[in-house]
Amino acid sequence: MPSHRAAWRIDRAGSLDRLRLVEERLEPPGPGEARVAVRAVGLNFADAFACLGLYSATPRGSFVPGLEAAGTVEALGPPLPGRPAPALGERVLVLTRFGGYATALNVDTRYLAPLPPGWSYEAGAAFPVQALTAWYGLVRLGAVRAGSVVLVQSAAGGVGLQALAVLARLGAHPVAVVGSKAKREFLAARHGLAPASVLLREPRGYAAGLDAALAAHGARGFDVVFDAVLGAWFRPAFARLAPEGRYVLYGAADFMPSGRRRGWARLAWRWLRRPRLDPLEMISRNQGLLAFNLIWLWESVERVPEAYAALAALALPPPYVGARHGFGAAREALLELKSGRTVGKSVLLVDSAA
Repeated sequence: MPSHRAAWRIDRAGSLDRLRLVEERLEPPGPGEARVAVRAVGLNFADAFACLGLYSATPRGSFVPGLEAAGTVEALGPPLPGRPAPALGERVLVLTRFGGYATALNVDTRYLAPLPPGWSYEAGAAFPVQALTAWYGLVRLGAVRAGSVVLVQSAAGGVGLQALAVLARLGAHPVAVVGSKAKREFLAARHGLAPASVLLREPRGYAAGLDAALAAHGARGFDVVFDAVLGAWFRPAFARLAPEGRYVLYGAADFMPSGRRRGWARLAWRWLRRPRLDPLEMISRNQGLLAFNLIWLWESVERVPEAYAALAALALPPPYVGARHGFGAAREALLELKSGRTVGKSVLLVDSAA
């Protein structure tokens, strides 16, 4: 078993230029842990936010980014009562509170789940964070049910596509919002969404498009809005929540800097212009705003197996991987991801294995 690994490490948050590929020692797995030989790593907006120091859960000092991966169990630490014990050689999904950008890592076995039969490692690495985000936001918080009309922001991204898959399983009616005509065409081809149900995120015509989509579904408002963008798109959607509607917010991509560094002036301007709500007005409108950061799940590890089981019950298809990069191209992959041009999930491949 190798005692060293390659990892992308940043000495301190603030700039993507500080990410360095290093070789470092990896200790044997501890009690209740498994050593996973990583074959693919999932990329998330949270990784870029963490490297820039704009994520509330960013570790202090040096850290390895990355929240998910897939690989093979190659060693086990001493067992602990009540903890699952994967088999040596088992193909697994991995959740990790940072540390995923590595060729191997030790992880509490409760954060592992078997890779579904027939899935590639890259599909496995593309699945846990996005699927859990969609499930928790739509099912647990949004209380989506059959017939619900649901607005999904960034619907062609990793979480957005998983949200569409969850909604299809639940029998709900999605209205998708995307940032380009190419992404609208992609959703029409992949998910068969009608033109009125796929909107472009552009200032002119956005509100009218929301109204047209609601009219096409015979709805007076959205039952749920699922949003990780915020910005200027928040108020038009919030104003169109149905009574008892729930606005589920799980990110603020509008705050993402365009360059490699934070750009404090732009961030301050966005912060000052951020949406504000009147709780008393929400009472009279009978609407709710729910916000979450999936990092709570890492802090409540006893709930992770339950969440994995809920995903298994939905029997979602393998996720769409739209961008594949070699492990040595992490910086370039993050820059591409944060540009907003990608479709589906972006992954790093540790080697050529599928």
